[in-house]
Amino acid sequence: MDVRDLIGEAVAGMLARPVRSALTTLGTVLGITTLVVTLGVAATAGNQIVGRFDELVATAITVEVPESGHVPLVEWDAIDRLTRLRGVVSAAALAEDKDGANRSVRSNDLVDPARVTTQSLTVLAASPGLPEAVRGRMVRGRFYDAGHVARGDRVAVIGDQAARMLGVTRLDRAPAIFIDGHAYTVVGVLGDLRRERNLSTSVIVPPTAGRRFGLGDVSRVLVNTELGAAGLIARQAPAALSPGNGAMLQVVAPPSPTRARDKAQEDVNALFLILGLVSLLVGAVGIANVTLVTVMERVAEIGLRRSLGAARRHIAAQFLLESTLTGLTGGVIGASAGMVAVVAVSAAKEWTPLLDVRLAVAAPVAGALVGLLAGLHPALRAARMEPVDALR
Repeated sequence: MDVRDLIGEAVAGMLARPVRSALTTLGTVLGITTLVVTLGVAATAGNQIVGRFDELVATAITVEVPESGHVPLVEWDAIDRLTRLRGVVSAAALAEDKDGANRSVRSNDLVDPARVTTQSLTVLAASPGLPEAVRGRMVRGRFYDAGHVARGDRVAVIGDQAARMLGVTRLDRAPAIFIDGHAYTVVGVLGDLRRERNLSTSVIVPPTAGRRFGLGDVSRVLVNTELGAAGLIARQAPAALSPGNGAMLQVVAPPSPTRARDKAQEDVNALFLILGLVSLLVGAVGIANVTLVTVMERVAEIGLRRSLGAARRHIAAQFLLESTLTGLTGGVIGASAGMVAVVAVSAAKEWTPLLDVRLAVAAPVAGALVGLLAGLHPALRAARMEPVDALR
């Protein structure tokens, strides 16, 4: 049988029942569309991971400072050396209670037995650059400056949650809070924290005023860098903070954006590839069932063709070609729909879509392969029919 005649017969067999053929193709369309959307959206989303980490993870470094006895490893003025490094956006030093104990804080010096006026809050000391280092903003008032630190002023900045707990609603009258009975003037309220959110329930005092509570030595340094500079700053920060003792500092650097992107892409692929493969399996089963039903309906036709000289391979090739064309059609439609879906999702998220030409070519081939495998059993069953039995 001529190849053109074989293709013509296969196309005629598909178009003889267009509704059935369309419904059969739908399973392959859904499977291929899911696969294309999975790979396309995963690649596009993975490309955006670096940008997401720009603000949240990939530029945040923490330097842990261990206790070293009488001589502190990091002085408070070491932050000035650190901020002079190229790539450092902001930095701040913190002194925290090593035991994590909270202190008694109240907003007035009167004891009212009718209500709770004393709160147990974390008290810590920090350098003046803390709001930028924690990526927050002053909700009310201002943060203390170098002058407050140099003079040892007893001032404090409280987190927005701590302000609500203490009932501090306005700062125009210079309200005071009492930390273990010692009065501190509240000069500002810190909120909208994107890093170190636990500071929203804390009281922050200057380093010179914090010595009273054993907060004289730096315990941590928070650093924000430009995108791509985190690895370099993580290596240079110990030497800048503690020349000669940098090896004793522990630097917590962000993970590589490339590894994070690949991990996110793997997670998305693992989820949706399963859905795509299940859809393809359903489509393959649908093609196999419809092809088998078609073989049973066309038994007389098969017997007539065999009696007129058609060989077994011709019968098998005809039905294999019909199922393959069905899968190929579903693959082409599914690949087109998947590409459109990737572009639509990218436009909705304001992303730059990543479209792989190889995927657009491989998807129809995958659909054709699914149709070929699905039609294998019905085609072999049709080829085994004897002409006499088929005509009878």
